[in-house]
Amino acid sequence: MTAVRQDAWSAEDDLILAEITLRHIREGSTQLAAFEEVGEKIGRTSAACGFRWNSCVRKSYEDAIGIAKSQRQKRSYLKKQPSSRGAQVAGLILGDIEEDYGRSEGLSENSLSIDAVIRFLRQWKGTFQEAGRQLKMLERDLREKEDELTELRIENERLSKEVNLAQSDYRVVNDDYKALIQIMDRARRLAFLNEEDEEKTRFKMDANGNLERIE
Repeated sequence: MTAVRQDAWSAEDDLILAEITLRHIREGSTQLAAFEEVGEKIGRTSAACGFRWNSCVRKSYEDAIGIAKSQRQKRSYLKKQPSSRGAQVAGLILGDIEEDYGRSEGLSENSLSIDAVIRFLRQWKGTFQEAGRQLKMLERDLREKEDELTELRIENERLSKEVNLAQSDYRVVNDDYKALIQIMDRARRLAFLNEEDEEKTRFKMDANGNLERIE
C-alpha cells in the first residue's frame, strides 16, 4: 500500500515524476500508470502525483513532452510496418521530429534541434541546482537534528540517574516508616497491658496504716 506523505515536494521528487511520466508518454502508456509508478517510488498517492504534475511540473517540460509524444507516434508507426522497412523508417525519426518542431516554432531544422537541446539542458541544470540546494538544506537539518538528539540522550541519562536515586531514597524512607509503625504498635500494646495490670492490682490498709496488695 502506498504511504501517504504530507511533506513538501522536493526537487528530487519532481525530477522522478518528470522522468517516469515522460517515459510512459514515450512508450505509449497512460499518465495514470505513470503516476501510480511514481507514487510507489516516492511514497505518495497517484492522485497527489497527478496533481503535482498538472499544476507545477508539466509546464517546465513542454518541449520534452512534445518530443516524447513524437517518439511515441514513431514507435507506434514502426510497430505497424514490416520488418524490412524498420531501419529505413528509424533513420527518419530524428529528422521528422525536428521538422515538426520547426513548423511549430518557426525555426530551421538545425537551429530547432540545437535550441531544443539547449532548453532541455537548461531545464535539467536548473532542476539539479535546485536539488543540490535542497540536499544542502536537508544535510544541515540532519546535523541539527543529530545535535538535538545527542542533547536529549544526555538529558535522558541525567534524569534516569535522578529517578534511580529518588527510588532508592523512597525505599529507605518507606522501610524506616514501616519500622516506626511497628515500634509504635508494640508501644501501644505494652501501654494497654500495663493499664490492665494496674486495674487488676488492689491495695488495703492494715492496722498500722500500711498499704497491702490484695491478690
